[in-house]
Amino acid sequence: MLNYILRRLMIAVFLLIGIGIVSFIVIKLPPGDFASRYQQYLINRGTPREEAEKAAQIVREQYDLDKPVTTQFFLWVKGMLTEGKFGYSFAYRKDVGELIADRMPKTLLIAVLSHLISTVVGVGLGIFVAPRKYGFWDNFWAVWAFIFTSVPRFSLAIIFLYILVIQLKQPSIVSFFSPQYVFAPWSWDKILDMLRHIWPVLVIAGLGGVARNLRVMRGNLLDVLGAQYVQTARSKGLKERTVIVKHAVPNALHTIVAYQGTVLPYMMQGELEVSIILGLPTMGPLFYESLVNQDIYVSGALLLMYGALILIGNLLADIFLSVLDPRIRYS
Repeated sequence: MLNYILRRLMIAVFLLIGIGIVSFIVIKLPPGDFASRYQQYLINRGTPREEAEKAAQIVREQYDLDKPVTTQFFLWVKGMLTEGKFGYSFAYRKDVGELIADRMPKTLLIAVLSHLISTVVGVGLGIFVAPRKYGFWDNFWAVWAFIFTSVPRFSLAIIFLYILVIQLKQPSIVSFFSPQYVFAPWSWDKILDMLRHIWPVLVIAGLGGVARNLRVMRGNLLDVLGAQYVQTARSKGLKERTVIVKHAVPNALHTIVAYQGTVLPYMMQGELEVSIILGLPTMGPLFYESLVNQDIYVSGALLLMYGALILIGNLLADIFLSVLDPRIRYS
């Protein structure tokens, strides 16, 4: 197992290099650059075209945007390897690492809590409805799973925003804290206040995962319940609960566990629409704004980070699978 982990880590280094190259090329494909957008911004504000062009050229020279793409890429990589910096954000005028460090804890909090909700609730409902195939509860949750999967998250976010602000008159919904807790030290009151603000994001971002995990767990568990070893366990007189929990569920979890390798980046992006609608300062809106503004170093750093999360998540999922099922061995 140790050799397998070391080999996967070595491969991950080359994969990250490839992800960085491809990401940077894709980001540079749209015509123009940040200086072009800055020039248009100045013109829209009434600045004469010649002055706007001169200002844009100064920005290009200042941030090396006038250099070839390959040179920009190697300067970016050099900064990461020698200085530990991910570049400079043109739009925010600060180091990309500072932007990520400021928003990453909030994003991870929402992503992890949403993931826990979707996994625990979805898997639990899947275990609940599988033995009741085609019964009332199976059909009931099948309908709701279809709804949760089909309704766009931004629509749910708008509905939640309307209910909370217009109907319930809840203030400060577009932030993590109420004004009196923004600069207050951490306490139970501050934690409860934060949960009162972020629970709509957790619910909206987690509903799709609940529906997926419910259907996957139900299908897997139905397949396992029809296996011969399960029938043998029943013939020995074991209680149905013991047969399901001890013999069937562990073998039905393989697909769920394997999916965990890619779920964290998905959950971090899954709150994108909700965070934009509710105005929360997380990674999703930052990524979107960097693409719109052609803030290449912010976009490249975030894509590289998401790629690293997928690689690490897949490795952890493989390790958990080997622990869950002793029949799995890696050489």
